[in-house]
Amino acid sequence: MKQLLIIIFILIAGGAKGYTKDFDYSHITPHPRLLLKEGEERNIHMVLQKNTVLQAFHKRILDYCDETLKEPPVKRIKEGKRLLGVSRIVLKRVFYLSYAYRMTSEEKYLRRAEKEMLAAASFTDWNPSHFLDVSEMSMGLAIGYDWLFNELLPDSRKKIRQAIVEKAIEASKTKHASFYKSRTNWNQVCNGGLVCSALAIYEDEPEKTKEIINKALQTVPLALECYAPDGGYPEGFGYWSYGTSYQVMLNDALESSLGHDAGLSDYPGFLQSAQYIQYMTAPTGDCFNFSDASPKAYGNIMMFWFAHKTKNPSLLWLEKKYLNDANLEFGEYLEERFLPCLLIFASRIDLDEVTSPKGNTWHSRGKNPVYIYRSGWNSKTDTYLGVKGGTASTSHAHMDAGSFIYEQAGVRWAMDLGMQDYYSLESKGVDLWDTKQYSQRWQVFRIGSSAHNTLTIDGKNHQVNGFAELTSLTDNQGNKGAKINLTSILGQPINQATRTVVLTPDNSLEITDYIENKDTVSLIRWTMCTPTIPKITDNQTIVLTQGNKQLSLQVDSPRKVNLHIWDNTPPHDYDYGNPGTYRVGYDIALNPKEKVTIKVKFNLIKNE
Repeated sequence: MKQLLIIIFILIAGGAKGYTKDFDYSHITPHPRLLLKEGEERNIHMVLQKNTVLQAFHKRILDYCDETLKEPPVKRIKEGKRLLGVSRIVLKRVFYLSYAYRMTSEEKYLRRAEKEMLAAASFTDWNPSHFLDVSEMSMGLAIGYDWLFNELLPDSRKKIRQAIVEKAIEASKTKHASFYKSRTNWNQVCNGGLVCSALAIYEDEPEKTKEIINKALQTVPLALECYAPDGGYPEGFGYWSYGTSYQVMLNDALESSLGHDAGLSDYPGFLQSAQYIQYMTAPTGDCFNFSDASPKAYGNIMMFWFAHKTKNPSLLWLEKKYLNDANLEFGEYLEERFLPCLLIFASRIDLDEVTSPKGNTWHSRGKNPVYIYRSGWNSKTDTYLGVKGGTASTSHAHMDAGSFIYEQAGVRWAMDLGMQDYYSLESKGVDLWDTKQYSQRWQVFRIGSSAHNTLTIDGKNHQVNGFAELTSLTDNQGNKGAKINLTSILGQPINQATRTVVLTPDNSLEITDYIENKDTVSLIRWTMCTPTIPKITDNQTIVLTQGNKQLSLQVDSPRKVNLHIWDNTPPHDYDYGNPGTYRVGYDIALNPKEKVTIKVKFNLIKNE
């Protein structure tokens, strides 16, 4: 019912905003038409003249190109079931080299890009059984073909165009194109690569181009639904960068080539998701890394597109600070292969107009509802709280509903261990993609419930199909926080379970859990993962130490609980180790029909 309402809302909003699939192909922009039209190089040159920070990234691109000149072209070498690593090398090399040629007119970059594209074009296929490989490869060749169109040798142009048609566009008509039915980043990435490829070869393949674009407009809304209603992205920080970046490439390519993006940017929540990703970055420089995401926050190139599109320069408050690091990395799943977009999108806005965000709280509903508070935007010692509800049934999800992260005084006291590299698990035979209740995915230490900052019952994982809703928000008398209904996540042994997470006016944290048991004895476990050194000091208190800073966790319970410190040594040989981290918490056995409220208070210990 909830999904149906979202779809209806999208259709109504679409009608109101005039979504259209009508393009005037007779006025398609001549080459180059993707992202950076003819003559727009001067906008980049102008911003480089006055912005020394961006000059460093421009130089980084040119330096990479000069190193690439010494390297042989790529070969078709798969890693496991993927050719993705090779596809990403091609995309990065061709994008950089094409940019370098357009900015410098040095023929060495043109010919090396041509050579790289011909090497990829000669592959037997681009591994359509894992269609991300096709998409990223075709994106690289599309940009190179379009940007270098007038300078490529005629025979090279023909071979590259034929490869795009045979290995990408025709491959999208086979059984491997299941992404068209996907509601995940796969849909956006694959459609993004195909649309850019189709636009690049329009003159020679107009009907194929129109077919690909129409198919994308019919199917990419399935993925865009995930941003509704207010911009939360259910797959988390890292996959926002991946899926959203390809969505931006798709939207911007349509606009630069055909004048508009058919209303794709106006889908509910899409533009608002830039604010979501801004709040997902914590003061210490790590992110709120729920689901398959690593702890480290990265610069997000596409934020420059969002800032221009929404006319909201404050979206770049953190990004502008990131740029002061000339070695800055971008995007967990993008690495740096879209780095030229930084210069393109930054040339469209005035970075001198960037101001700090006005708010301190953000929340979203949707499939993985999130509440976030940060006490400020200027210091690494600002307090940060991230809380999530949601479900394990979404793509790339962990069993982490009810979990939280907490930073105060420059220390992340409560953490999420983050994801484990897929290949490290798949290479050892782990079936990661079966998400049924008792599948192997949930036995991976970092993915199942036991390693997350939440409640578990009788040592069992959460219910895959349960959903933890954020039922209310707290914003009164200086208190900030959210309440989560964990009942369906914890399952049969209980009648009701709620968690209320609140920051007090002095930025201390209080977590209050209410549990109403059913007819049997139930063992409740409260768990929190921390990178600090823990010590039990009495039967109600655990003290965490990080350097010269300490935080106490005091358990306020109507009867005794058993405090614990567990190491994070995982149970399987396929699990990553987790050195330097611990879990702390308590166990309590509830009697039949018992109702209990237990509060854990976090207090920074002030050293005299």
